[in-house]
Amino acid sequence: MKLNQRCLVVGLRRALFGSCVLLGVSGTAWGQAAAAPDDATTLDTIKVTAQSREQELKDVPIAINVLNGEMIDQVAAADIGDLDMFVPGLEVSDGSPTQPRYAIRGISTGDFGIGTDPAVGVYIDGVYSARTGGAMLAFNDIERIEVLKGPQGTLFGRNSAAGAVSIITNKPSNVAEGNARIRVGEDGRRYLSGLFNVPFGERHALRFSALSNHSDGWMTDAATGDRLNPEDTMALRAAWRSDLGESTTLNLSWDYENIDQLARPAVGLVALDPYPAPAPYPANPLTYRNPLKAPVFNDVVHNEESRTFNGLTLQIDHAFPWGSLQSTTAVRDFDTVNREDEDGTNRINLYFDTANIESNRSYYQEFKFSGVSGKFDWVAGASWFKEEADQTSETNLFTDSVGTAMGNLPDFGGLNVIALLDQVLEGAGLPLRFQGHPWRESMVNEGKAEAYAAFGDVIWHVNDRLNLTFGLRLTHDRKEFSWFNGPREAATLDATVAMLEQQGFFELLQQMFPDFPITPDLFQRDFVFAFGELDGVRNSRKKSWTDVSPRFVVDYAINDNTMVFGSLAKGYKAGGFNSVQPQSQFDNEDVWNAEFGVKTVFPEQKLSLNASSYYYVYKDRQAISLDLNTAGSGVPRYVVDTSDMQAWGVDVDLQWRPVTGLDLTFNTSFIDATYKDGLSTNGRDISGDPTGEPYLSASFGAGYTWNLDDGGDVRFSLLHAYRGKSRCNAESETQGTCQASPAFRTGEAQNRTDMRVQWSSADGMWGVGVYGNNVFDKRYVTGVNNISASVLGTPFASISASRQVGVEFSARF
Repeated sequence: MKLNQRCLVVGLRRALFGSCVLLGVSGTAWGQAAAAPDDATTLDTIKVTAQSREQELKDVPIAINVLNGEMIDQVAAADIGDLDMFVPGLEVSDGSPTQPRYAIRGISTGDFGIGTDPAVGVYIDGVYSARTGGAMLAFNDIERIEVLKGPQGTLFGRNSAAGAVSIITNKPSNVAEGNARIRVGEDGRRYLSGLFNVPFGERHALRFSALSNHSDGWMTDAATGDRLNPEDTMALRAAWRSDLGESTTLNLSWDYENIDQLARPAVGLVALDPYPAPAPYPANPLTYRNPLKAPVFNDVVHNEESRTFNGLTLQIDHAFPWGSLQSTTAVRDFDTVNREDEDGTNRINLYFDTANIESNRSYYQEFKFSGVSGKFDWVAGASWFKEEADQTSETNLFTDSVGTAMGNLPDFGGLNVIALLDQVLEGAGLPLRFQGHPWRESMVNEGKAEAYAAFGDVIWHVNDRLNLTFGLRLTHDRKEFSWFNGPREAATLDATVAMLEQQGFFELLQQMFPDFPITPDLFQRDFVFAFGELDGVRNSRKKSWTDVSPRFVVDYAINDNTMVFGSLAKGYKAGGFNSVQPQSQFDNEDVWNAEFGVKTVFPEQKLSLNASSYYYVYKDRQAISLDLNTAGSGVPRYVVDTSDMQAWGVDVDLQWRPVTGLDLTFNTSFIDATYKDGLSTNGRDISGDPTGEPYLSASFGAGYTWNLDDGGDVRFSLLHAYRGKSRCNAESETQGTCQASPAFRTGEAQNRTDMRVQWSSADGMWGVGVYGNNVFDKRYVTGVNNISASVLGTPFASISASRQVGVEFSARF
C-alpha cells in the first residue's frame, strides 16, 4: 500500500514536495525529519495528516506542499503570505492581513464581504477559518503547514474547492524545554518570540508561546515624512495536554492575536496640478507615473487596520479496541477594522477612503472515527459549523470630493455644484460653506450560516501493489443574510443646509438657475450605495444548498521504486450573497478534478523525481469584480459574477542529496486556465480567454551545511522563486491585473531570491543568523486599483516590498 500510494502522492503532491523541499534547502526539507548521521545522504521521511490519519507523505495520494517550523524560521516568515512565492500553484495576496486572498491552481475568491465564502479552506488544528479576516494569523509555535492542492471536499469539507491550507501547531510534550528568538532588521524591524513547555508529572503538560512583530514600514509619506506601512502584531498561545487514563488524551488550546497598525497605502498614478485643481479626467494610462518612483501621500482620517482574535479549541482522542475517536470542539471570535486610502493623494477635493468593520463568531464540532480492518483503512464522521457575522462597509468622502465627483458624473453635466455654491456664498458675504464637511455612506450586513456534514473515506488494499480509495461527503448549508443602507451621514452639512434653507437661500437659487433645480434634496442622496426603493429599508434573504462530493483514487506500484496513480475528485463551495448589492444571490460552485501521475525514486543516486498532470472543470465560479459604470451611473461598485472555467496543468519536482550536507531541490508548475463560459463586467464575452493565471511558476533551492565539530555548524541556504507573466483578458485592465502604461506594467514576470547564513552551536542551544529577503531588490507593481478612477480620476497602485536584511539571535533551554 505504501508504494502504491506513494505513486499517488507524486501526482497530487507534485506541488508539495517540490516547493516544500525547495524551502527545505535551508535545513531539512519543509516537513522532513533529519536523516540519521550514519545515513546523511538518504532522502528524509515526511509525516502528514492530510487524509485524517498520520501517514508518510509518499503514501498520500494528494498533491501537498509541506512546510515545517524550522523552515518558517529560516526564511524569517511572519505568516503564510511570506511563503507563497516558494510554493508553485499557491498565491496569497497579503497587502492587508485582515483581508487576504488565497488562490490555488488559479482558483480564488477575493471578496471582502461576509456573504461570500473562500474557495481555499484554511484550517488551524483541523478547525475551519470561515472568514478571511481570521484566516491569516501570525506564525506562532507552528509544527508544519500542509498545502493541499485540488478539491478537498471529501476530507476537509465545504469551501475547499481549490484546495486547503492546513496549519498544525506544536502540542505540549513531556519534555521540559523553551526557546527565545530576537530578530532585528531594516526599517525598524523588531521581532521577539519565546516559548516554554513544562510537564506536570507524566500525564499533564503546559505549553505557552508569545511573539511581537514590529516594523516601521518601508514606504514614506512624501509630505509628512511619516512611515506608511508599518506592522504591529502581538500573539499569544497557550496549550494544555492531559492523559486521562491509558486510552484518552485531552488537548485544550487558546490562541490570541492583536494587530494595530495603519492600513495599506495607495500610490497615486496621476500627476496633479496645484490645489484646488482636480485630477485630469478621465485618467489617461498613457500619462501614469511609475509607482515605484512616484511620491506617496496619505491623508486617511482615522487610518487603521486592526484585529483582535480569540480562539479556543478542545480536542479529545480516545482509543477503542477496534479504532479511535477524535472529537474537536472550537469557538473562534474576531473583530476587524480596515480603513484605507482609495485615491492615493492628500487633496481634500479628491478624498476617498473605504472602511470594512467586521465582527465574527463561529462554532465548530466534529466527531471523527478511524480504524484499520483487514484490507481496509477507514475514516468516518460528522461535523457541524455555525457562524454569526456583522459587517459595515463604509465609503468616506468630504463634500469637496463629492463636488469633484459631481463634476465628472453624467447626471450633473460636468458641473461641480458644491464648488459653484460656495462661490455664490462667498460672493454674498455669507460665512457658511458647502465644502469641508465629511460625508459617509454605509452598507450594514448581518449574516448567519450553519452547515452539517457526514463523511467517510476508505482505502482498500486490493493486493501488495494495488490500492483503491473511495470517499464521500454529504453537506447541507443554510444561510440567512440581510442588507441595510441608511441615509448618508453628514451632520455638519445637514446643519449648514438647514440654516441656509431658513434664510431662503434655495429659493434664491431657483430664481438664479431655473433650468437646474438645486434643492436641499440634492444633498441627501447617496452616490455609492444607491438602490432606489431599497434605500433605507432592511431587506433579507435566506437560501440553502445540499451537495455530495466524492473522490476516487487508484494507485499501483510498478516496482519498488516507481508508481503510477489516478484520481477523480469533486469540490464544492456554498452559494452566497454580495454584501454590497441588496437582494443579490448566487449559486454554489462545483469543480471536478482529474489527476494522473508518476513517482520514481533513485535510491543509489539519492534522488526523487515526481511528475503529474491534472485537468479540472469549474462551474459557477464566484469572483468579485469592479464594475466602473454600474447601470450607466458612472459610479463604480463591486459585483459578484459567476462563470465557468477549465484548466489543465503539469507539475514536476525534484529532490537530490548528492553528498552529505548538500540539498538541491527544483520544482515547476505549468497551468493553462481559461474561461469556458463567461462575461466581463461590461458584457463582453470572455469565453476562451485566459483567466489571468501565468503559464509557469518555478522554484529552486540549494543548501549546504559545514560541520565544525565542536565549533558547531554553519548552514548556507539560497532560495529562488519565479512566477511568470500574467495572461491578460478583456477584464484585466479594469481589474488592474494587467496594466500597460509607458512608465510601468503590472502582471509582469516576477523573481525573488532569499539567502541565509546560520551558525548553530554544537549542542544546538545557541544560534546566530544573517538573512536577506529579496536580496537583489527586485521590485514590481503588483496591481492597479480603479475604484476612484471613474469618479475622481485618481487610479492608484500597490507595489512589492524592497530588499530586507536582518540579524537573528536564538537560544534554546
